[in-house]
Amino acid sequence: MSTLRFQALKEASTRKPVHFEEIDRKSNIFGANVFNEKAMKQFLTSDALKGVRDAVQHGTKIDRKLADYIAMGMKEWALAKGVTHYTHWFQPLTGTTAEKHDAFFETSYDGSDPVEKFGGAQLVQQEPDASSFPNGGIRNTFEARGYTAWDPTSPAFIYGTTLCIPTVFIAYTGEALDNKIPLLRALSVMDEAATEVCKYFDKNVKKVTATLGWEQEYFLIDKALANSRPDLMMTGRTLLGHTSAKGQQLDDHYFGSIPTRALTYMRDLEQECMLLGIPVKTRHNEVAPNQFELAPIFEETNLAVDHNCLLMDVMQKVAERHDFKVLFHEKPFKGVNGSGKHNNWSLATDTGVNLLSPSKTPMSNLQFLTFFINTIKAVNDYETLLRASIATASNDHRLGANEAPPAIISVFIGAQLTKVLSELESVTTGKLSPEEKTDLKLNVVGKIPDVLLDNTDRNRTSPFAFTGNKFEFRAVGSTANCSNAMTTLNAIVAKQLIDFKTEVDSLIDSKDMKKDDAIFNVLREYIKQSKKILFEGDGYSEAWEKEAAKRGLSNFKTTPEAIKAKVSKQALDLFSELGILNHVEAEARYEIELEEYTKKIQIEGRVLGDIARNHVIPTAIRYQNTLIENVKGLKEIFGKEFETIAKEQIVLIKEISGHIEGINSKVLAMTNERKKANQLTDAQKMAETYCNKVKPYFEDIRNHCDKLELLVDDESWTLTKYRELLFTK
Repeated sequence: MSTLRFQALKEASTRKPVHFEEIDRKSNIFGANVFNEKAMKQFLTSDALKGVRDAVQHGTKIDRKLADYIAMGMKEWALAKGVTHYTHWFQPLTGTTAEKHDAFFETSYDGSDPVEKFGGAQLVQQEPDASSFPNGGIRNTFEARGYTAWDPTSPAFIYGTTLCIPTVFIAYTGEALDNKIPLLRALSVMDEAATEVCKYFDKNVKKVTATLGWEQEYFLIDKALANSRPDLMMTGRTLLGHTSAKGQQLDDHYFGSIPTRALTYMRDLEQECMLLGIPVKTRHNEVAPNQFELAPIFEETNLAVDHNCLLMDVMQKVAERHDFKVLFHEKPFKGVNGSGKHNNWSLATDTGVNLLSPSKTPMSNLQFLTFFINTIKAVNDYETLLRASIATASNDHRLGANEAPPAIISVFIGAQLTKVLSELESVTTGKLSPEEKTDLKLNVVGKIPDVLLDNTDRNRTSPFAFTGNKFEFRAVGSTANCSNAMTTLNAIVAKQLIDFKTEVDSLIDSKDMKKDDAIFNVLREYIKQSKKILFEGDGYSEAWEKEAAKRGLSNFKTTPEAIKAKVSKQALDLFSELGILNHVEAEARYEIELEEYTKKIQIEGRVLGDIARNHVIPTAIRYQNTLIENVKGLKEIFGKEFETIAKEQIVLIKEISGHIEGINSKVLAMTNERKKANQLTDAQKMAETYCNKVKPYFEDIRNHCDKLELLVDDESWTLTKYRELLFTK
């Protein structure tokens, strides 16, 4: 088996960058494979084009007759680009995307008259054989059909020779079976709630759009090296492996010169992204060796989520051309930084205003403060639900580590804005005097843009930070579908804005207050109520854990603990009231996530046991036998003196035996705990048992294996080592 490792090393070390040529400048090819406005103007009738625009901008339904015209134009556009198949591209509750390809090609009943056919019925709705997707008990066997329905707000695109149509996925009984439907519902509620609040400041605002800019971190590992590691192939992370003598401690990889092979891969990937309309802009080395980041320009949230899902698929496919394996796992290597997917979130009006960006006038800054403080209040009230939205088995490895935010949700706003809130907290209750109002507008609200000039966020330990014109939700994991976090964030802020407007209107109507007085009064109370969530210090410190506990903030370090919040009365009421998820849909997602957690830990346990017993132990025994033969030879030559001469070899033999015994006993104990867990029928208890009874053995088994890696002859060791995985360029 060690020959596989050395063959992989030889193959990886002799790789040359794959030849790549850019077909044109980015601005010329951007969106070339997207059925966007430019393509629609060319291939759709004016009525069909208007129908799509109305659906996108106003949510207007498209009737079947109009759908036929749209489908006809979409088909002609696709055929002109060499497309042969189409698929409804959707996001089931697996966290990835799904697709079933159908050919445009059809014949008549007798096999004659072949033709390319694609109508409105095929565009608008399909019935994939989707009974095996997770459903959390929503669907009975006799109701196992799932339907995909076109989402016109996310444009169709071509990948390879397939026309991909973004769709939602619903059950026969009408419940949402995907990640897109709840997100679309949350965005719709946010639009309505935020627009109503905006009218306090600008009557011309007709629509508010939630925007998202994700930052995708990932590792690039040579394909041959990755394939030589069963744990990487099966679980996406290394379950064992001694840390390399050199890791990231010199900070020499971060923002350094991008390795040639990796840069060629990035250029190829960026070209694919341009064709698909994914507006990627930034690329750089991350902190850990062979770790990188890619980030786009902000987009409307639904489209941004679709683009990130598509990107992760495209990244793997492009990597194959360059003999790489992309690792998205939040913690693929012990001892170096893991990967996140920072979600940069803001709100924009149809009048071109970023609601989380201060401006030059006191009125626009009062609008900024309104949305800024309401967001903080929402996070304060729903911090457990926000934590639950990013809880996964893989993200548990990262949260609280030295490169990631802690499991405690808090908000960082900087010293300057903290001072602004402190001044607003002292606003007089009730009607404000003309002098106080003038002072507030000129010296507090009016000076916010100046305050923010040097208020960039420097606290990388904060899970939710204000970064000048947006909030950055940093706790989202690199494998995540952004929709879960974005559905929750938009839902809680929308609910908060609805409550805010109710309170302000009440003061205006019942207390006869002026609008600005009412707004200041409500914001003052929100600042007081949200103090516990604001934190400017070191999120990694033990002192913060103690302080957070005093403040009553949650600190759920594992997924089984965290996701209970998803079925709390608070969460169920929130999603039900806003029409985002009914109780059945919410509880189904909770069951699915528990089951996914259990299965991932179960798979990791099986893989670790297999590698430990079938790779590590046999390798250790072979090397131990070599040592034994050496000791026997020394005894033959030196007689009674051999014990002194062979002292170190005998110590090694005993050490190896100790670690072999440790592995065998721990694997056996882990397997027994797994068997007990598998007998449980309650999903929450099973997940907790896997978390608390099975998973702790992973580290014990790993420690014994990693010690053997240091003891066994390097040429005998079968598993590719960390220094080879992380430093082979």
